[in-house]
Order: sequence, then C-alpha cells, then structure tokens
Amino acid sequence: MSLSYALEGDSTHVNSAPTTAGLVDSTGGTGGQSAETSSGPYGPSNDLWLTQEVDRLTSMQRALPSDGLLLTRGKWSCERRTASDIVLVGTMHFHNLSDRRELFIPELRAEATLLASDSLRNVITHTEVVPRHTGKYAVSARPDGYWQAFILEAGKTTSIEARVSIRAPDEQTSLDFLQAVWFRVHYIAYGPHGRTPHTQHAILPLSFPQADTATPQWRKAGPRAQVLPIRTHLLSHLDDPLAIFNRYVLPHARPGDILALGETPLAIMQGRFRHPSSLRLSWVALWACRLFHPTSSLATACGMQALVDIVGQLRVVAAALLAGVARLLRIRGMFYNLAGEQARLIDDVSGTLPPYDQFICLGPVRPQQTVDALRERTGVEAAIVDVNDLRKCQVLAASRGVDPQALAAALLDNPAGNADEQTPLVLVRIEPQ
Repeated sequence: MSLSYALEGDSTHVNSAPTTAGLVDSTGGTGGQSAETSSGPYGPSNDLWLTQEVDRLTSMQRALPSDGLLLTRGKWSCERRTASDIVLVGTMHFHNLSDRRELFIPELRAEATLLASDSLRNVITHTEVVPRHTGKYAVSARPDGYWQAFILEAGKTTSIEARVSIRAPDEQTSLDFLQAVWFRVHYIAYGPHGRTPHTQHAILPLSFPQADTATPQWRKAGPRAQVLPIRTHLLSHLDDPLAIFNRYVLPHARPGDILALGETPLAIMQGRFRHPSSLRLSWVALWACRLFHPTSSLATACGMQALVDIVGQLRVVAAALLAGVARLLRIRGMFYNLAGEQARLIDDVSGTLPPYDQFICLGPVRPQQTVDALRERTGVEAAIVDVNDLRKCQVLAASRGVDPQALAAALLDNPAGNADEQTPLVLVRIEPQ
C-alpha cells in the first residue's frame, strides 16, 4: 500500500526495514533530517506524491472546470545560494481536460508574497515565468519575458517554468527570517466557452525546524497520558505525510505511541484548498448558506459553494430541505448527516494559519487508508483528528491499535492549538492501565 493521495500502486521509494527503535524510516536512516537533505519537501522522495496532483485537484469538483483548463501547483526546487540569496524554481503543467476542444492561453502573469517573522521592507523579490511548450503550436520563450498566446490541443499538456528570486539588500543580511512564499499564477482560458480568468496558488515553505536537535516538551494530559506537540514547517501540497513523519516525528517516537494528525493539515498536504475567487457561485449556494449560524463555515456563499462542488446541487438542496423539517421536530445536525462527511470538515477563510487563512480548506479524503498506511510503514499508531479550543475532539480515523476514547480524552485541551503554533502533529503516549 502506498501512502499517496489515492493510496494505490507501489511506493517504490519506501524502505520498510525497521530501525533499532522498532520503527520504520522510509529513507533508510534515523529520521530528523535537515531541510537541505533530499527527503525535504523539495526533494525527490515526494515524487510519487506529486504525480497524483491532477487527480487531487479535480477531486475538489464533481464536474471538470467549465473551460476544461487546469494548471497544477507543480514540483519545486529551492536553492539557497548564500545566506542572502534564495532561488525557487518550479515546473507547473497546464492540462487541457477537454477531449475535443482546443483552448488558448492568451495571457499569463505571476506574483509572489513573502511571509516572514520580520519586516520585508528591503527584501527584493522577482518572479519570472518561462514557457516550455511542445507540440504542434509550440512557441519559444521571448527574451523580454512577454507571454505569447499559446494554443493547447485537446487532451494535451504543456508546462511552464516558474522562478522566484529573493535577495536581501546586502550580502551581510541573512534571509533566515523568511517563512514561506505564496506564489500565484494568473492566467486566461480562452475558447468556445468564452474567456475566463484563473489563478493557481502554490505555498512554498522556506523555514524548517530541526526536529532531531529540539528538546521534546512533553505535557501531562490526564492521569495516564502525555502529549508532545511537534512543530513543522508550513505544510503544503509538496508534503507527503510519510516524509513528514520521518523528518519530525521519528526522532521522538517509540512503539506504542500514537501520532495524531490534524484533519486540516492532512487536507493541505493533499492540496485540498481553494481560493474563493476560483468558485463560481450558484443559486443553491447563495440560498443554502443563509440557513446556517453565522459562525458556520457553510454560512458564506463561497463556503457553501465549495461543498456544492463536491457533492452536487441536488444533494445540498435535499439536505437543506429535510434538515428544515427535522428542525421543526427538534432534530438537529440533519444537514451534516445528509450532505456527507465533507459538510462537517470544510473550514472557511480565516479557519487556519496564514496564508491558508485566505483559502477554503476542504476535509481530507481517505483518512482511514492514510492512518493504516502510516502504521504499516512506520510502526506507530496513527489517527486523523479534528480538535478545537472548545474541548471538542472528533477522531475521523484511527489505526487498529488506537483507543479512540482514550485518544480524544488526551487531546481535549487541544495541544496543537488553533492559532499560529504551527504544530499540526501531536505525539500521544498513553500509559497502560
């Protein structure tokens, strides 16, 4: 079983030989690797994970994009030339998902926003996109950077090379305070459908905690449990849960521990986040969102539309109408039962840490297969959880050795936090009775 988005096929990069601690390190080492090693989010160990990106992106909508054009977030590399000079290079792919319509890409531009722990006043950022077209309509890149209109044949793909250069004002200034890059490609799809604007977003981490050198800060969580919130880099579509385990969890874990992974961080690794500007609002979303309490993630038209795109208009309408009848009978929660699991898991904008606070985060897919694969590959029990600061904990999926009630009790105080702690992983150690 491969710990990939679809959890299908054979993950050939996994070495299942156990370490001396009785746990598995898929890299064949002892874990806790630095950001510079090949197993980092910019390294080759996540290649299998990234091959399934098109499936991940299309899974967020029941129907294909109205114009049939899709741009992936892509595979990226990060080169730190000096302490004051960083270059990120990515290969992003356009896919014409139509089986018979040619589509034009007449306009394209890119921009980048830096996230940092200090002022960015004197930091210089430059973005560049170079076409790498092939096929009948291939055109060469222009030296002036001008994007020349390109025709993408039905069922074909083409690629672009995206580059972000970041420089400090002088060589003595370090860029260690940078945390991430929010990269955006704005483009136009043009064809029989008309002319539609799109933006693809890629979140690229720049800061990586050193798990193997950090002193673990275990906390008491009830009479028999201890919890260890584990800080990571800003997770993104580049991250494979197995690689994250090896980097951050393995140095601290021992057999019998439980890895609790938040449902939103898993969804982010699966690429399941959408910017509101990408949604095409329907009358169903505009109507149904008014039926919810203002604090609900489904109380906005965009939040509701994200659900409509997953389960369909008919199911949302039926769930809303039947939930209204159930409420008259003092039965609550019926909409969530009828609309499906994703209805409970969607987080609207502001629901997580920047820059994901600008996005609607969907719930993860196949959580049970994810925890089963994690246990098989690592030897550590695993669970996907939804915890908040109101002392509510829902265990969405757990491997066979986990007691869900004992785990939920250990996580009631929400050790991972809901703010900017950047601790999406919690290692739980429950002493036997």
